[in-house]
Amino acid sequence: MPNAVQSGTVTDDALPITAGGAIFRRLYQLGVDRVFVNSGTDFPPIIEGLAEAEAHDLPVPKAIVVPHEHVAMSMAHGHYFATGKPAAVMLHTNVGLANGAIGAINAATDHVPMIIMSGRTPTVESGRFGARTVPIGWGQEMRDQTALVREACKWDYEVRFPEQIPELLDRAYAIAMSTPKGPVYLSLPREVLCQPCPADALAREPGITPAVVSADAELIDQAARALASAERPLIIAQRGTGTQAGFDALARLALEWSIPVCQYWAVATAISSEHLTYVGQDPSAWLAKADVVLVIDSLAPWSPDTHSIRDDCQVIQLGPNPLYSRFPVRNFRSSISISTETGPGLEALATALTRCRPVFDLDTRRLRLAEHRAEHVAERPAEQAVAPSNTSMTKASVSRSIGEAIAGRTVTVVSELGATFDELGLTEHNSWRQEPHSGGLGWGLPCAMGIKLGDPDRLVLATMGDGSYMFANPVAAHHVAETHGIAILTVILNNAGYAAVKRSVSGMYPTGYAAKAEQMPLTELSPSPDFRLVAESCRAWAEKVTHADQLSSALKRALEQVEVHGRQAVLDVQIS
Repeated sequence: MPNAVQSGTVTDDALPITAGGAIFRRLYQLGVDRVFVNSGTDFPPIIEGLAEAEAHDLPVPKAIVVPHEHVAMSMAHGHYFATGKPAAVMLHTNVGLANGAIGAINAATDHVPMIIMSGRTPTVESGRFGARTVPIGWGQEMRDQTALVREACKWDYEVRFPEQIPELLDRAYAIAMSTPKGPVYLSLPREVLCQPCPADALAREPGITPAVVSADAELIDQAARALASAERPLIIAQRGTGTQAGFDALARLALEWSIPVCQYWAVATAISSEHLTYVGQDPSAWLAKADVVLVIDSLAPWSPDTHSIRDDCQVIQLGPNPLYSRFPVRNFRSSISISTETGPGLEALATALTRCRPVFDLDTRRLRLAEHRAEHVAERPAEQAVAPSNTSMTKASVSRSIGEAIAGRTVTVVSELGATFDELGLTEHNSWRQEPHSGGLGWGLPCAMGIKLGDPDRLVLATMGDGSYMFANPVAAHHVAETHGIAILTVILNNAGYAAVKRSVSGMYPTGYAAKAEQMPLTELSPSPDFRLVAESCRAWAEKVTHADQLSSALKRALEQVEVHGRQAVLDVQIS
């Protein structure tokens, strides 16, 4: 933990500080280096506390002012992806918390730890410092403000006394970082924040450590024996491998044992798209015949309405919460349930497999994999190729062009209904992030900003549909990017509508009236705004691309702006 520093002849921990300022001091001691803030009338003691800390040259986390709560929450989400450390988010009473609730749902689904705080309207009307002073003090009161995020949070509490702040933040941090990780919430009444926090409490070392779950050795051995004795094993991974070591372990065990790896609806990279065992994102051809399936941290590893599985198939579920207990209905088979942080769990499984001997001929598996991979590559839709200059572009063709433009770079592509994984050709751990399966839209652009803020040397791209871009509160997002020099490339795949909704309707009613209609009801966003003007209002470099032959050079110009000039860039790409 950071040590106390000297301020003149008095240590910083001996100085009096308001409870509002004590929050930032304790977060700093816990190792939280950024707090994403959207302030309100409940913030005077917090702002005074920050000014107080600055006046005495006391170290506190960097406060990032964000003019929309969903942007703040999504930036904290991305910051964790880049750093492995939770950020804190501080919002304004119930209305700010309501705007941040979608971000809490996304974080819970993605097992992303963050410390969420919001003020609470003063309880008393007069007679106490911090009492209500403006009409919203009455209008923002709720009987149960925490209900806005309680289902998405692992723990919640309302501060009652200023001396509680250090121990409550210690507890909040430890619970957020415990297996399975996730968001926590702390409510901050204004009267409490106005009171002084005892300096000796702030000086203490944190007294609670996170509870990190390791895989049970016997269950790991059972899983290893099941995979070694399988004739047709399959691995399905959805939320990545957790760590670089886990990524390497999965690649190694899949290759040594010739086990096909499918990334069905992947939200993070589990294996290189060029790996010899990677068989794409559709498990259908493998799942129906599989006798053992290893499911790695997957909320919905397949679709029961679409995919079939053998009655005698053993399913191994491995991850921080392998049964996803937070979700009321999730009835996927789990013959062996292994609770573990994903990366260490995969390392343990790879080690256990070295002690096993295959029951069936691995050469047969290798041949089957090689044949399928050749078919997978050959059968990629023709639209993946860059379209001729006189035709419109598709999502797949744009994705292929992006992949070619970023090849060889250390990169993370964040996609929210934007670029598609297989066409990008990504090969590294942490190179892909897709919207959480909770579907809280507007996540992609600010998440990419949070990644870049946490890892400034990494090239970060945010790709999204035009609907997702509008959900992202782009003026607020671009404002923050300009203010803090967050240089990312945003690529809008613009079809002037909700393509995902259209696909859902056509999937359920393929011959229905909506599918046959010239314009499907409730799915059109035409005429499309000129997104260049939105970006340029925050001094971003922006360009519209309407023909395929313009895309390669536009990507080159945009990447130059980001990588050479340190400037945010936006491409509005018109697709069919």
